[in-house]
Amino acid sequence: MPAASAEELLQALLGDDPSLVPLKRLLIERTEGNPFFLEESVRALVETGVLVGARGGYRLAKPLESLQVPATVHAVLAARIDRLPPEEKRLLQTAAVIGTEVPFALLQAIAELCEEELRRALGHLQAAEFLYETSLFPELDYTFKHALTHEVAYGSLLQERRRALHTSIVEAIERLYADRLPEQAERLAQHAFRGEVWDKAVAYGRQAGTRAQTRSALREVVACFEQALADLTHLPESRAMQEQAINLRLDPGNALWSLGEFRQALDSLREAATLAEALDDQPRLGRVSALMSRYFREIRDYDGAVTSGQHALAVAETLGDFALQVMASNYLGVAYHILGDHRRAMGLLRSNVESLAGDLLRERFGLAGFPSVLSRAWLVRSLAELGAFPEGIAHGEEAVRIAEAVDHPLSLIHAYHGVGFLSLRKRNLARAIPVLERGLDLCRVYNILLRFPETASALGYAHALSGRVAEALPLLEQAEQRDAALGTIGGQSLRVSYVSEAYLLAGRMQEAVQLAGRALDLARAHKERGYEAWALRLLGEIATYQNPPEVEPAAQHYRQALALADELGMRPLVAHCHLGLGTLYAKAGQQEQARAELSTAIAIYRAMAMTFWIPQVEAALGQVEEQ
Repeated sequence: MPAASAEELLQALLGDDPSLVPLKRLLIERTEGNPFFLEESVRALVETGVLVGARGGYRLAKPLESLQVPATVHAVLAARIDRLPPEEKRLLQTAAVIGTEVPFALLQAIAELCEEELRRALGHLQAAEFLYETSLFPELDYTFKHALTHEVAYGSLLQERRRALHTSIVEAIERLYADRLPEQAERLAQHAFRGEVWDKAVAYGRQAGTRAQTRSALREVVACFEQALADLTHLPESRAMQEQAINLRLDPGNALWSLGEFRQALDSLREAATLAEALDDQPRLGRVSALMSRYFREIRDYDGAVTSGQHALAVAETLGDFALQVMASNYLGVAYHILGDHRRAMGLLRSNVESLAGDLLRERFGLAGFPSVLSRAWLVRSLAELGAFPEGIAHGEEAVRIAEAVDHPLSLIHAYHGVGFLSLRKRNLARAIPVLERGLDLCRVYNILLRFPETASALGYAHALSGRVAEALPLLEQAEQRDAALGTIGGQSLRVSYVSEAYLLAGRMQEAVQLAGRALDLARAHKERGYEAWALRLLGEIATYQNPPEVEPAAQHYRQALALADELGMRPLVAHCHLGLGTLYAKAGQQEQARAELSTAIAIYRAMAMTFWIPQVEAALGQVEEQ
């Protein structure tokens, strides 16, 4: 605090006896205005008789020259703790081993005092302002006055005594909370580690990491599993120990992916694979293959993604491993979706949706999110690309309902994106924008970096389509920058197409052409055939709206997009291509061709109830027929 504020605090603590003026000056100088240091120094002077009570405050009872004010607050606290009666000092140290928050029941279980003695000692420690009560219900809890008080009390114990107390605390928690031990996993892991009870440290550390995953506390997940893996090295070599080592390398993978730490995730996968191969552990090797499928997908090696996913699925079927089957089906289904093979994608994803019912809706099966949500969300995207909108809407709403029920951020992001993606394809922007905004907020709040580019890009595209291009472009560009920073590029061609179309809507034709060409190159280089079809259609749009229209290049792009979309069963895109060709032919004065293309577009739009486009196509057809 500034000197003036420190003087005000000392005035309130000590009063205004004239003999105190030099002391106040000395205290401010030694403490540098730190309020906690000031308070503790005053308490120490009162306890040692340097200050005695006087009217309205205190007066100095000893010459100032004889005073030795400790130079640090740490020294003040240590001296105050040393002056406590032995029983109270031991109790304070025991409380410090429990932690900054001290449940009365736990303290009573290890303090070796009867209840009357314990409550009396606690009363004295409260009066001396070392501890204070924080709650009476559902159980009595205490906490330390200051984190530094806890640190000094803990540090005053010999290492062996600390270790023994941590061990006792583990045993006490297991007795006191036997019916709800998972809730105590974090506390148990910490005390088992400090008590060097290594088998329990590993077991509870893994439980703590799993619990952190349910809260999407990603950094905490990684820290818990890393600590458990370090603790495991203290146990003797055995097959069980090696199996644990594999699990502890695989378990944090989902958190590492979501944080964008791909290199560390891949290193852990490779280490797990080496250990599993040495044990000939087929179930764990199958899990490694499934996770490698996800890795290959993110780096756009879709052949690797499919091969690894198919291998994992074959292992699952051979072993009858349902959890592995769910994981492999999800990852392989996503890979097929990005490849544009929507029928295969739907077969795998629909299998998961149908098999995950009842209590299984709330099972994770080793995935980053709930597969009952993730598989539905990706199924919705494939259904949207094929124009099966009623089924897609039903699955999308169910994905949101499940994700909201389990209250899992990553699952919610996927569910919202699935609904948003379908709404974009159907051009229901009033639905797309709110759900994508919710998803993006969750990416930011929970630091889920991997999902940010995809979610931000879709939202920016929705804003662009709604006419808010000035708002859309910064979001789209930020998504592209995050893509580059993360090094994850799976499905990037679609996101580049979004930016290109936004530039087209903004009238920035040169940038639109450049990015549409880049999107096409990316899609072709990595066999993203569905996204290739969308990029070709976009190039047709750009050529159509040049001044004057570039008729032959535009027609060529539309026909290529149409052929590919028709092969892949992407009916909405087929309709858009017919609309584009009809618009192009109308501009070129080719009325018969325009009439045929526009009539086909209307029929397809009507069949899929894509009502947004029907009025404008009918209007365009009417103009053609009038000519």
